[in-house]
Amino acid sequence: MSGNQEKFIRMTTEPVDRLILRLAVPTIISMLITSFYNLADTFFVRQLENDSMVAAVGVALPLMTLIQAIGFYHGHGSGNYISRAFGRQDYRDAEVMAATGFFYAFFIGLLLTVLGLSFRFPFARLLGAKTEATLGYTVQYMDYILLAAPFMTGALVMNNQLRLQGNAFFAMIGLSSGAVLNLILDPLLIYAPGEAIFYGRLTVPFGAGLGVAGAALATGISQIVGFLLLLAGIYRSDNVKIRLRSFSFKGYYIRNIVRGGLPSLARQGMTGLATACLNHSIGLYMDSELMIDAAQAAMTGVSRLMQFFFSALLGFGQGYQPVCGFNYGARRYDRVLEGFRFCVKGSALGLLLIAGLAFPLAGPVTGLVAGSSPEAAEIAAFSFRAQLLTLPLLSWITITNMALQNIGYTVRATLVALARSGLCFIPTVLLLPLLTSALGGTALLGLELAQPMADLLSLLIALPIGLGLVRELRQSSAQANEPQN
Repeated sequence: MSGNQEKFIRMTTEPVDRLILRLAVPTIISMLITSFYNLADTFFVRQLENDSMVAAVGVALPLMTLIQAIGFYHGHGSGNYISRAFGRQDYRDAEVMAATGFFYAFFIGLLLTVLGLSFRFPFARLLGAKTEATLGYTVQYMDYILLAAPFMTGALVMNNQLRLQGNAFFAMIGLSSGAVLNLILDPLLIYAPGEAIFYGRLTVPFGAGLGVAGAALATGISQIVGFLLLLAGIYRSDNVKIRLRSFSFKGYYIRNIVRGGLPSLARQGMTGLATACLNHSIGLYMDSELMIDAAQAAMTGVSRLMQFFFSALLGFGQGYQPVCGFNYGARRYDRVLEGFRFCVKGSALGLLLIAGLAFPLAGPVTGLVAGSSPEAAEIAAFSFRAQLLTLPLLSWITITNMALQNIGYTVRATLVALARSGLCFIPTVLLLPLLTSALGGTALLGLELAQPMADLLSLLIALPIGLGLVRELRQSSAQANEPQN
């Protein structure tokens, strides 16, 4: 029996909860580590006691999100197709899709590098740089991120293809190794010899002294190393190989990448657009450069913290996706539904526990990453607590989106993906400050409440769509189990 046949049997017969947990553990670890080193960038820059530098990391976040959107779009689009092809036991078709998704993502990342470096300052202003200090630091940060963009998109494609083939361990090794390297490089590249950090308690003995640019350079180097490790992992395992000769221009494969990846593109793209809108709203409603930098620095830290918590949910859901894809392709709809229920319940309880533990520690936790001024500290603590209140709601929204995407329900998956950061957040962050001001509060209060309000509205969209999916899976399962005449 071949390795692919053994994998098919395991994915379609092993108890669903145990299978999901086994696949989810490495993806949760890799997502947490990846998110942690993004958080670490902000933490190390925060030690420079400069709100403009922390704000610059936040302003550049939409660029990072755009790169991730390209990678996840091609990675999920090709990976979801590959998992269904494995369910059909059509391994040649899977190999063509693997190469097609990878090379499209790499060359689009290369195009982004060329365009981004050619229009750096207009790009930084478009992303939301509002003060001259923040603009300069944002461009410094963006330069190295843009140079690494093709490798970042390629690494994300390989990570998702590996994971959706049921080989999450190799994906974890590739991403985690790059993340650990980033943590080592950050202090070496950011600080100058003799610089005092951690509130003056520690003097740096050596370093490159690149400041905020050092954080970006550390990220770029670590992403390239992760790319190379993932590539090696593909060729040293039984995974589908990525070969240039397998690349296809056929519209069939492009359509299936769109079908499986559009929800990810919508989700990640809207996240980047939402962050840019938040930055512009801060510039619109704050009345001084000091408050603009303080608010952007505060929101940068809070967004990185919430992304860290959210990454655990994503990792858990990613453990479900190959199970969903394999069993849907094999017409085991009962197992798809069983996995959906298990993931929603388990993730909701996990997020509720996280929120309960983090809420009383909001001040000390946000103080590590959210700017150095008293204004930034106050904004960050309140915003963090407000977003923790709606954190458990993301379990239903996210698992519903992943299930719809994995089985090819593109329109509904895209709608759910657009809801939180796009359809709900963008109007809220632009209009809620006007409402809170009209009701006797401040515009800042509206900015602080925009994300939790968007989460509530997103649940109203995702709830009926998810319930409809559950009904369809029940019906399909009943029909598949009917005796054939």
